Amino acid sequence: MSRAKLCFVAIITAGLLLPACSAQKKAPPVVDDAALGSAAAAPDEWLTVGRDYAETHFSPLKQIDATNVGKLGLAWSYDTQSLRGLEATPLVSNGVLYATTPWSNVFALDARTGKELWRWDSKADRIRGGRACCDVVNRGVALYKGKVYVGVIDGRLVALDSATGNPVWDVQTTPVDEPYTITGAPRVVDGKVIIGNGGSELGVRGFVSAYDAETGALAWRFYIVPGDPAKGPDGAASDEALTKALPTWTGEWWNNGGGGGTPWDALAYDPEARLLYVGTGNGSAWDRRLRSPQGGDNLYLSSIVALDVSTGKLKWHYQTTPGDTWDYTAVQHMILADVQMGGKPRKVIMQAPKNGFFYVLDRLTGELLSAEPYAKVTWAKGVDLKTGRPIETRQARMYDKYKVTLFPGPGGAHNWHPMSFNPATGLVYIPAVEGSFPYAQERDFKRQNGFWNMGIDLNARGSAKGLPPLPEKEYEPGTGPEVGSASLLAWDPVAGKPRWRIKHQGVSGGGTLTTAGNLLFQGLSDGRLVAYTADTGDKVWEVQLGNGVIAAPSTWSMDGKQYVSVLVGWGGATGLYVGNPTRQFKAPGRLFTFVLDGTAKLEPVRGIEHDPLTPVAYKATAAQLEHGSALFARRCSMCHGTAAASGGTIADLRYAQPATYDNMDQIVRQGAYQQLGMPKFDFLTEEDLAALKAYVLSQREALLAAAK
Repeated sequence: MSRAKLCFVAIITAGLLLPACSAQKKAPPVVDDAALGSAAAAPDEWLTVGRDYAETHFSPLKQIDATNVGKLGLAWSYDTQSLRGLEATPLVSNGVLYATTPWSNVFALDARTGKELWRWDSKADRIRGGRACCDVVNRGVALYKGKVYVGVIDGRLVALDSATGNPVWDVQTTPVDEPYTITGAPRVVDGKVIIGNGGSELGVRGFVSAYDAETGALAWRFYIVPGDPAKGPDGAASDEALTKALPTWTGEWWNNGGGGGTPWDALAYDPEARLLYVGTGNGSAWDRRLRSPQGGDNLYLSSIVALDVSTGKLKWHYQTTPGDTWDYTAVQHMILADVQMGGKPRKVIMQAPKNGFFYVLDRLTGELLSAEPYAKVTWAKGVDLKTGRPIETRQARMYDKYKVTLFPGPGGAHNWHPMSFNPATGLVYIPAVEGSFPYAQERDFKRQNGFWNMGIDLNARGSAKGLPPLPEKEYEPGTGPEVGSASLLAWDPVAGKPRWRIKHQGVSGGGTLTTAGNLLFQGLSDGRLVAYTADTGDKVWEVQLGNGVIAAPSTWSMDGKQYVSVLVGWGGATGLYVGNPTRQFKAPGRLFTFVLDGTAKLEPVRGIEHDPLTPVAYKATAAQLEHGSALFARRCSMCHGTAAASGGTIADLRYAQPATYDNMDQIVRQGAYQQLGMPKFDFLTEEDLAALKAYVLSQREALLAAAK
């Protein structure tokens, strides 16, 4: 009898299809609304960036624990074929690992072996690289019903077939003629793909959008700030929330920077309340005097907004930094939890935004429950729990007359790097930074469309001509300038105070992962991946990977074994600005996966060596060098770093070939390298270019002199 007949007979006699023919395999489980909603209770997979809708970055897995973590070894590694920053948290579903690389490219690997299954090239418009605030990074994908969703740096949202990587649909979410970018990971909630955008520094109006996950059709859109009140559907008068926000703005912000507020990262979702939580960004320009001359809170900048997931309508909001003028965004990671506060259970949302205060809010109503400083703060004395408003210090808004050094700086006391929450310890683990920044108003500010327009004198890091430092008597006690440092902070959100803190040698720490095995994992800028005990912070394991780590790890289980995966690649805002602490130039990115008793050979990443320096003759006046330094600070430093130094992913201009200096006009003013992400600064004059060239060559000369 044929196999087909045997199967048929078994079906007729037993009435059961699956037991009748053992060769027939079960279809792999589908990542649908039910799977995403119950992800917290499904330890084997990592289905969304934070592992669950609450964005806890916590795993119930405990095969690897504080007693045996020392036996972790490499299972496999994968070459990401990238030389820029890697920020994605790897997702794992049905034996496949998914992650992204710079320029919004996506790859899928066999999770057992690390073998590449497919790779998708976004074919992103590389000109957008010059419009990206903080490197051409991407923080990951979303999974849903056989599709992989990715936001592309040029503003597109793309759905890929999860089995093949072939595009299913592709929509442009932002106006193509405006300097928007996307670096954040989408989320899927209620059958909709949620995506935000970036670009406040370059002069845009932020919004968050929801698209039908199956078709790519726009379901709804929420604008963060009002538009021109005289205009139709996108203006303030057409939306109740924006109508309420309108009195908090003055002047013509829609023509003077766009308003900003771009929601470029944080999202969280409460499926029971059907509330989507969105963190919003800074104003455009940073300096409120430029975008809103008569003041105002400028809603809904630097806020948490709770939206009805079905309609996108605002349910409540809380503004962490009213009238923000320091780039204190609230786009940082948000975590949902159920905790005991004030002697009763509360459903809360927790955030440690840039401004240095840790906030605990009732996530159903937006009521402020707690706000305590988790890092050094000098712009405010505290937060008034009755009004919810910060109590600003005297010096906070005085940088129109002085150079004012404040804590935190615009990099924040915590940036995008994910926190994690362990329900067993009750602690939130924050990649914290304590650092200051010298704020000074940019004199003779002129807005340039499509370029950085902050209204802040970036040259104030060295000096601000004509602006004296704030007199010591104007400082609040103990708030003088200090050098900042990174740390790993275990924060008790109920008590509102730190439980323990580990100070790092490097400039930043990567995102965190915590597990039921009493473990806490974090990658560091010096190239180490470290495991600590979650309750006490004792270091129990570390490995040197050879390149700075900024991404958060994930953990998952297969064939009875628990694995830990992390992307390793230095870059992002800090990477571009301050350099690679591992002192590598163009170090390739890799994905490392560890398992107990892993035996694969671990070869730390090794970067490309710089070409040897040779002298290049130049002539320049003191005035030219001063002008070149100021131009470099405003136009170049955000990508090429301070003093022309590179972050290891962008060219260190001091090491350029002599021919590069000869071709600076073609590169800088004519846009010869636009397809490499280098902006076209066609508004610069020949005199400007000569000053820039002289300044860069002076830095090359100084580097040569220091090496002798």
